Amino acid sequence: MSFAMILLAESEHVVNPTPMPTFMYGVLALIFFLFIGVATFTYRDVANRHSHKTGHQPTAHTYDHVGPEH
Repeated sequence: MSFAMILLAESEHVVNPTPMPTFMYGVLALIFFLFIGVATFTYRDVANRHSHKTGHQPTAHTYDHVGPEH
């Protein structure tokens, strides 16, 4: 063995511990995405819930196509 290899073998190993076990990062990501999914799910079909406020009047999104299609 060379002298450099002996020095490398004898040196201290640097350990950088994480703030929590590694599987907890996956658990936190799962909880975060579930929260985002529930928040997104609550906004589904919002336009149809408030149809009584607009009545049956045409809105800016409903119009007749007059003329040639582009």
